[in-house]
Amino acid sequence: MTGLTAAVAALGMAGVLAGCGGPGDSGDVTLKLVAADYGDSAANSSKKYWDKLAEGFEKENPGIKIDVTVRSWNDVDRDVKDMVEKGEAPDLAQIGAYADYAAQGKLYEADELLSIATQADFLAPLSQAGEVNRIQYGMPFASSTRLLFYNTKLFKDAHLTPPQSWTELQADAKALKARGVKIPYALPLGPEEAPAETLMWMLSGGGGYTDNVGSYAIDSKENAKTFSWLRDELVGEGLTGPTPPGKMNRADAFAAFSRGEVGMLNGHPTLMKMAAKKGVKFGMVPAPGRNGKAQATMGVADWMMAFKQNGHRKEAGKFLDYVYSKKNVLDFSNEYDILPVTTSASQAMAAERGHTALGKFLDELPTSQLYPVGKTSWAQVSAEVKKNIGRTVEKGGNPASVLTGIQNRAAAEENAE
Repeated sequence: MTGLTAAVAALGMAGVLAGCGGPGDSGDVTLKLVAADYGDSAANSSKKYWDKLAEGFEKENPGIKIDVTVRSWNDVDRDVKDMVEKGEAPDLAQIGAYADYAAQGKLYEADELLSIATQADFLAPLSQAGEVNRIQYGMPFASSTRLLFYNTKLFKDAHLTPPQSWTELQADAKALKARGVKIPYALPLGPEEAPAETLMWMLSGGGGYTDNVGSYAIDSKENAKTFSWLRDELVGEGLTGPTPPGKMNRADAFAAFSRGEVGMLNGHPTLMKMAAKKGVKFGMVPAPGRNGKAQATMGVADWMMAFKQNGHRKEAGKFLDYVYSKKNVLDFSNEYDILPVTTSASQAMAAERGHTALGKFLDELPTSQLYPVGKTSWAQVSAEVKKNIGRTVEKGGNPASVLTGIQNRAAAEENAE
């Protein structure tokens, strides 16, 4: 997901770019912020969070005004792109991707904006994912990890324990199938969020989208083995339900789990609320690996960035230091059940909620691996994954060939930069 929430509210918030102080006026600066909405209704729109935060900041910093526009995740990335193309870039944008703007030289570097203490407080995997050519431009704003969800009633009825390895996962899925469970394991490799399910399985098989030096390694032997296993041992055994994985979207998989039709699937915190609302009892465990618990899980982040166009570096930096204070990061994370992006807020959340379900996701964050979002080629590579990865697990599919095709496209995109 570029956005961390599955359900978003489409709030069409009209707004024009605010002007800054000029000759003859008060000298006040108005920072224009465009942000994504993490709420699922007007009642819990992120607009409320930002308005309250802006009010607090303005009281402490007379002379700097914050003009906030909140847009649905369906619209926000496109809207910011349109603003930039028209020469009307906001001062700050909290959206799904930053790399294109960084590559075009449109963004301030993080160390031009933030205090040393603020920048050092970002969790290392998230901070590194915000870098282009080892310089941080993307500041993580919200994060999430993934766990394996399982239906506790279905598991109890079949006398099963949650799996810790692929072999155990297959055995559990076979037992669930024998008891008539419609979808023993949901494998959403459809176009909605195929890159996420793909990365989770790559990591659990010892691979990933990139190698240790950050080069694309989509067609690695480890990845080919992973998708061969999925093709033969899960899909080929009829353990992934009636819908072909290449046509199964995450939203459909989550909805089926919330109806009690799915035994197991990879999920993020949003699924907890969805399932609980429908009365489905569930448990969560770290992703199984080839021979035991996976060494890393997938992490996801959304990004804050500051555009150079209006020249408000100092004011934007002051506001961002306020945004990333422990209290404000924690308040946002608690409001939307997402994970903090800073060490200080993570430690505070662990103290408050480490024993809760959300704490299990928090435990996975320090060793998580994110999409290679620092590459401007990633958007096209992600589109190729969405289009083609489902073919790896089709009957008679050739994982190595499909992965090589995606790798070649990735290399071409890299060379074109």
